[in-house]
Amino acid sequence: VDCPGHADFVKNMITGAAQMDGAILVVAATDGPMAQTREHVLLARQVGVPKILVALNKCDMVDDEELIELVEEEVRDLLDENGFDRDCPVVHTSAYGALHDDAPDHEKWVETVKELMNDVDDYIPTPVHDLDKPFLMPIEDVFTISGRGTVVTGRVERGKLPINTNVEIVGIRPTQTTTVTSIETFHKQMDECEAGDNTGLLLRGLGRTDVERGQVVAAPGSVTPHTKFEGEVYVLTKDEGGRHSPFFSNYRPQFY
Repeated sequence: VDCPGHADFVKNMITGAAQMDGAILVVAATDGPMAQTREHVLLARQVGVPKILVALNKCDMVDDEELIELVEEEVRDLLDENGFDRDCPVVHTSAYGALHDDAPDHEKWVETVKELMNDVDDYIPTPVHDLDKPFLMPIEDVFTISGRGTVVTGRVERGKLPINTNVEIVGIRPTQTTTVTSIETFHKQMDECEAGDNTGLLLRGLGRTDVERGQVVAAPGSVTPHTKFEGEVYVLTKDEGGRHSPFFSNYRPQFY
């Protein structure tokens, strides 16, 4: 999941981060942590991302090794302030240098990307998924495939789903029943999807406007929609990119 880095795309970042088992925080060695870097780290903590490791990018543009070490220390402090492990892996890399064969030290930067991927494997724990519970997948996005129908995408929260299984679309509007006629994970046709998979489901008989982000695909009878609930919220301070004025009873904020 590639989360937009710009501060204006917070709702997209939340949608992506809520599905993650871990994250790579990319920080430019030329700039250090920016305002949106701090906001993203805080939001990652709030939505429950368990582990973060760091890619210090653009190291090919900084000649002074001490400057890179200062940026690394600043990033470690930022992670520590937000409840993450300050001793996480930090890899000094250059995306440009790794992608362009004619870049100086090309092989060196390719090796740093491999090192980063190895650190992802070693540092981010393999998640334990609920495979025995009824199927549930929150809808993140909706597409139309010409000649085939409507596809909903998202990360499977729990359970398994074989192809040609009946499901319910629950939430926001009256519950609808449909059949999943095709399952695709990372551009591969699958006979089944399970908890943890990022999946696209082709739904029989539903149009593009019949489903939307915020609904869930669920095993029939397993989920009931509610219009009221009790919740706990964390309100960002002004310094964290949030509100700079107070709010009172009956205030209606926008939730994502």
